[in-house]
Amino acid sequence: MALDRAALAAELEDMAAADHRLAAKGYSDDPAERLAWRRLTARHGDRLGAIMDEHGWPTADQVGEEAARAAWLIAQHADRQLDVQRRALRLLEQAVEAGLASPRDLAFLRDRTLVNEGRKQIYGTQIAGVQDGSPVPWPCEDPARMDELRAEVGIEPFAVHVARHAPA
Repeated sequence: MALDRAALAAELEDMAAADHRLAAKGYSDDPAERLAWRRLTARHGDRLGAIMDEHGWPTADQVGEEAARAAWLIAQHADRQLDVQRRALRLLEQAVEAGLASPRDLAFLRDRTLVNEGRKQIYGTQIAGVQDGSPVPWPCEDPARMDELRAEVGIEPFAVHVARHAPA
């Protein structure tokens, strides 16, 4: 089937907008709100899987920057669908190698997938919790090199990230 770029871009952007609207519900004390978030991300993960089946990874040159970023967000939040995350990771890797996607986005998705697999992350992008008012990353493979590796893919040093997100 031919790629209808505008329709695919609009669909991805609509899914990202819905994601942004419901994201906070994923942390709600209300089980019904948490369930609504899980259902949304599962539906979006299923649809991203179908898009990848049909078109591969939706790159910016195919669907525009905003829609490509939306696809990345959907993959990031497909936490209960490791098959979708792993496939998105492989396709995004290929897109980065071809110069069609962001190494920064790849780093975030790689860390997210590793954490979801119960493994140590590389770049320290995934936060395990807050300790003494500061975000603490999930365990990293090489914590001493974390900021160096972050810099290589265009991610700010962890301390800068923490300072920017620290409670006022």
